[in-house]
Amino acid sequence: MARCWNTQNPLYIRYHDEEWGVPVHEERKLFELLSLEGFQAGLTWELVLKRREALRKAFSDFDPLTVAKYSLEQVESIHGDSSVIRNRAKVVATINNAQRFIEIQSEFGTFDKFIWQFVNGKPVKHAFKSMSEMPAQTDESRAMSDELKRRGFKFVGPTICYAFMQAVGMFNDHLVFCFRYGQIAKM
Repeated sequence: MARCWNTQNPLYIRYHDEEWGVPVHEERKLFELLSLEGFQAGLTWELVLKRREALRKAFSDFDPLTVAKYSLEQVESIHGDSSVIRNRAKVVATINNAQRFIEIQSEFGTFDKFIWQFVNGKPVKHAFKSMSEMPAQTDESRAMSDELKRRGFKFVGPTICYAFMQAVGMFNDHLVFCFRYGQIAKM
């Protein structure tokens, strides 16, 4: 079976085959993936996938309403937990981002409605033939990054935003020969 990513790693394979690029509109899942992309900054996606369950536990299954109320004591508890990614700035940013996420929900009705506006509400279908064609960021990810930063989000640079947009299916960046490209294009 032809895949975009040349890997035998079962974590990557499962993520690629089941999640990556599938359009996401569920609020909690959007918050989770935005948070995980922020945790990935400077690290490997493999590490994030390995720590994903621990991060879900530490951040109340990425319920933004709960995370937004986390105390300094909870920050210290997470930061001291060796099963998660122990970066204090990223932990604090996740709490801050939950608060900003809720503000956007209040303003737009849903975060989904806000975030999908950067691709006019529907996935952009690229037709890349190799990973080398894929950019690190796009005009859309730069616009998203600028707006999220303006609203007080942290760890949302244009490269992180592009990875998020790919993850939640705002871009179908599966390579054209990948078995998932056609499947996702029909969604």
